[in-house]
Amino acid sequence: MYPIRKLIYAAHTASPTLRARLEACNWDVEYMQPTLARKGALQSRPACAGVLDFSTFVLPQHLRTLEEFLSGSQVGWVAIVSIGQTDDPHVRRLIRDYCFDYVTLPVSDDRIVDAVGHAYGMVSLGEPNATRAPASSDAHGEGEIIGSCEAMLALFRSIRKVATTDAPVFVSGESGTGKELTAQAIHARSPRRNQPFVPINCGAIPPHLLQSELFGYERGAFTGANQRKIGRVESANGGTLFLDEIGDLPLESQASLLRFLQEGQVERLGGHTTTPVDVRIISATHVDMHSAMLEGRFRADLYHRLCVLQLDEPPLRARGKDIELLAHHTLERFKKDAGRSLRGFSPDAIAALHNYSWPGNVRELINRVRRAIVMSEGRAISARDLDLAGYVEIEPVSLAQARGAAERHAIELALLRHRGRLGDTAQELGISRVTLYRLLTTHGLRAPAESEDSAAAVALV
Repeated sequence: MYPIRKLIYAAHTASPTLRARLEACNWDVEYMQPTLARKGALQSRPACAGVLDFSTFVLPQHLRTLEEFLSGSQVGWVAIVSIGQTDDPHVRRLIRDYCFDYVTLPVSDDRIVDAVGHAYGMVSLGEPNATRAPASSDAHGEGEIIGSCEAMLALFRSIRKVATTDAPVFVSGESGTGKELTAQAIHARSPRRNQPFVPINCGAIPPHLLQSELFGYERGAFTGANQRKIGRVESANGGTLFLDEIGDLPLESQASLLRFLQEGQVERLGGHTTTPVDVRIISATHVDMHSAMLEGRFRADLYHRLCVLQLDEPPLRARGKDIELLAHHTLERFKKDAGRSLRGFSPDAIAALHNYSWPGNVRELINRVRRAIVMSEGRAISARDLDLAGYVEIEPVSLAQARGAAERHAIELALLRHRGRLGDTAQELGISRVTLYRLLTTHGLRAPAESEDSAAAVALV
């Protein structure tokens, strides 16, 4: 008897015979209409199988709704299409991006049951409670931020909370963790989203120019001031001003910024009148602000003005499986630079990604992967391509263990390439279907008590 497994049927209902066949195989079927489901309805669910009946949708009218429904979930989708539907580019893309398999009507109920069994097995290979970021307008969690670990999920919740207020936000974290992306995500979800977002790196502008950059100047204020210039603060009027590396702000400029925060007005250099400015302040730094205040490098009164709401960016080394998630995302984003097809990361590269401490955080990971994309010579990026060959743990193994590990890895990759279709997998590996069943059991990829006769009985763990 199969264990009870969850199946999402994305349509009004299934035929009576298909329902009976699914129930006989211990599928707990839930019917759901994507066009009526709330956004992200499947994101918190455990791994399950799914049937997506394209014959019940109108494309491209339902395209965005379908993408929001499908993205960010641990569902092994199987598409059902009518003859000719795969000629539609929207249908082809949705199947390619979100489905493990598809069947064309008319089709037997057994073929559908087999397909959902394969899809369920393949999605079960993933992390048990991983959360994939959505691929819609809220792509990758919040804005362009990617994350599925608990620290990042907590950060996403905090972003949504602070975005609804106008109180100043202080983002702390190491260099390269993505503090500006967090600031952009807050702005994008705030009532000021349609107004300017103006960033300024307080540590990248020479101290003698910082005052005029922040507050602007009048014509004739100094040599070379041939016309009036609006400062960054004033140009952000109505929107959000992001003060990056605020801990590097010189003391003289700190006094001027504090005065602006207290009065809500700016006075241009060389001017005699003030201009009211309405901005929301978000600041960020990698500096230990408590030490800076104790040492007299930063004004305590300014810090308490800026740090009404505080968010902490977790370092990359503390984000677990997010490291691999970010590496794959970077590869997908920049793989066109390779000029050839890349299949992903080799096992030693994955090990090195997790063993390395990432002092440069996300920025360093992106740079290493981009360099590896261009410089690698194989079909998969290796630890050597990432310049992390010294971070691969090499454990002594017997020849039999090495052979078994290589055999299991080859089977897993073939299954992934063929979306769990056992016949195609066996053909690629040059073995019979019966031999493949035996190897799946030997390597713990299939429960030994399951039937040898039905591909639906394969349950990958």
